[in-house]
Amino acid sequence: MNAMHAMRDTRGFAFESTLSKVARVLTGQYGVTVAFSPDGPRVEPGRIVIPDYALSGGIERDVLIGYLDLLVARAKHSSLAQMDALPPGVVANLAQVIEDRRVCAQLLDEYPGARWFIGKLRVHAAEQARQRWPKLHWRDRLGWLVERALWDETPTRTEASHSLLAALHAAQDLLDESRRIRSTAQSIAAAQALVARVRALSAGDVNSMVFTADPVEDLDTETAVSSSVPLNDDDTALPDQDNAASPPSDKSGGAQAENAVGMGQSLADAQQPSARSEGEAGTASAAARARLSIPLATEFDEITDVTGQGDSATWRELRAQARADTAPLKEKLERALSADERTRWRREQERGEIDRTALAKLATSPGYRTPFRTQRAAKGRDVAVTLLIDRSGSMAGRKIELARLCATALCDALTQLSFDCEVLGYCSLESAPMKQLYERQLAAGADLQRYNRFVERLDLKVYKRFGAIDPSGIATIDCGHENPDGEALAWAATRLADHQAERRILIVFSDGYPSTGDGDPQVLRHDLRERVAAIQKRGIELLGIGVLTDAVEDFYPHNVVVSRLAELPSTVFSVLSSMLLTR
Repeated sequence: MNAMHAMRDTRGFAFESTLSKVARVLTGQYGVTVAFSPDGPRVEPGRIVIPDYALSGGIERDVLIGYLDLLVARAKHSSLAQMDALPPGVVANLAQVIEDRRVCAQLLDEYPGARWFIGKLRVHAAEQARQRWPKLHWRDRLGWLVERALWDETPTRTEASHSLLAALHAAQDLLDESRRIRSTAQSIAAAQALVARVRALSAGDVNSMVFTADPVEDLDTETAVSSSVPLNDDDTALPDQDNAASPPSDKSGGAQAENAVGMGQSLADAQQPSARSEGEAGTASAAARARLSIPLATEFDEITDVTGQGDSATWRELRAQARADTAPLKEKLERALSADERTRWRREQERGEIDRTALAKLATSPGYRTPFRTQRAAKGRDVAVTLLIDRSGSMAGRKIELARLCATALCDALTQLSFDCEVLGYCSLESAPMKQLYERQLAAGADLQRYNRFVERLDLKVYKRFGAIDPSGIATIDCGHENPDGEALAWAATRLADHQAERRILIVFSDGYPSTGDGDPQVLRHDLRERVAAIQKRGIELLGIGVLTDAVEDFYPHNVVVSRLAELPSTVFSVLSSMLLTR
């Protein structure tokens, strides 16, 4: 887990991929994925949804990993069905706080390395509570202090109001029992007992000389109370980073989501800066927006693997047509590669075949024992190639037909030449659930300025994955709607970077500038340039193929513009051949 510290500068799909790998290790379940969404956090079958902070640059990566650790703890050790069955309200909130403390302790027993990340999450939760404290209802302040008590954290001066401390004091025996519970059912029962105890105190049914809350300060009021102690920089709660943390509540609807303290706050509340830092937050948001195109949510994005699912007859027809165009080029590349590999030797060896250049030294030096040479291992073909195809609506017709033919030609030739390759496609489509999320966020007054994809989901296709022997899925390449190039490029590069090879080449087919139906074109262009620069720093060789467009010249340092569609397969093959022969 500590190796994750080196990954703070990763972004987008790369970070999601990293979190997904960690989630699979922690859960022991293959296929578990991680997504970001304003509706997070929550645990679903096969997926963990984290609050959408990762792409904004406004939160440490360690905090996001802490979210992941704790949601994994819920998935492994909590009965989600029992928690989901609770009606929204103070009992559900407290039950989640108690349950999170229980399952987190189990996680830390299994993976002690998670302690750092959960400690970071606790610090983050304390800061969020500090900023939102004046607007919190009394019941939510009580929930936060219960959380503090369960994690053995001392309340700050601002949090330590008379009525809240009195309620905790009167329920101390119940808090002690909450630390010893062993099941979800016991967490729920403990929360119900806590609520009953506090209600009895508020109603005067229990004799307590210290509980003197004002009538509006109880569990049932809908009016947020103001703090009697002003907030200041010195009053921020900073718990011990060796402590564990509780993740946010899974409940995301109604007043519960809006009022939850700690890590269960709503997106709108989480994005409200304090008066002290409003200007700084606005500047940071503008800077992030200028760099990357951030989606409102990634949970609706779809990745479909159609490897081997194409029509065999159509594939054979495509392959025959492609070979007619590229067979001479393939044979020429094969000869060049073979000659290149034959000329590479290890000299000064103790065994092997005689090296003629060493014969003179052998004759003049009696003690000379290394006159042999051996052929080097042929690494010239240890290259992985990814073809990424723009499937936007503007590619429809002859363009997509020739892109399909080009992918067929390259994939067929590379496979015959013992190169591993993958064929991917991308577009974006309007998503009804994502549109509903966008409308909910607007209605809640959330600040959406930092986002640049609101109602369209990514539609990503894997037509032929690395290592597959059936490439017929290439025959199903089709068109969609728009083309958010930067996000798709990051996805393809992440897949390629995860594949073991000495060299990695990523070829992008595009017929214009990046575009979405709901995004700022200038942000999309900045985003693509940033992604290209980041991918090149990772050692991946990028080639932009402009299909009847020179737009690729604005983004890809290494680019080729194809002005005649009929020349697309042969042109691309020639350029790729030059790259393969260049060490």
